[in-house]
Amino acid sequence: MTRISATLQRVAELFVGVLMGLMFVTFIVQIIIRYTARLEWISQSLPFLDPTHYGWTLEFCLLLWIWIIFVGAAFVVKREDHVTFDLFYDAVRPSVRRWFIIIGSAIVAVALAMSIEPTLGKFGILRLKRTATLAGLFGDWIRMRDIYVVYILFLITVSVRYAWVAWCALRDRVDDTSADGPGS
Repeated sequence: MTRISATLQRVAELFVGVLMGLMFVTFIVQIIIRYTARLEWISQSLPFLDPTHYGWTLEFCLLLWIWIIFVGAAFVVKREDHVTFDLFYDAVRPSVRRWFIIIGSAIVAVALAMSIEPTLGKFGILRLKRTATLAGLFGDWIRMRDIYVVYILFLITVSVRYAWVAWCALRDRVDDTSADGPGS
């Protein structure tokens, strides 16, 4: 299980890295277009730099940012890499810390799992909404649902991870400093 988990995490890291690279390239394109837009001679001599062709870049960067955040939070960021407020946690005995892990992880797992169904209910309207500018880049098939489906993946994955952490802590198979679940 650990080997599969490590492989999946590496794949997720590579995927997020590619998305970050795409976002950087798109950002550079935005800068080039922004600073050449007022120079008419550039768009006349280099028609592919016409600023009217690059309205999609802002929405594409936002799409990439959404996917980077949710895929990264679900698959790349480890539990110990999160910012924690551990003033009380450090002040209590290890047996109490274990219960903090159990209760805290269970709350996160249950809260996120409970939000899956209402979130899916809102996806009905998103299947009808189109993006403002990405049709020129991807075609007319892309809908807002396709952009935000990564949030459902995030909810499921993080729910499972924290349920696993709670289960391991409940079975007393967890070190209080490293209570990572699968894929962590």
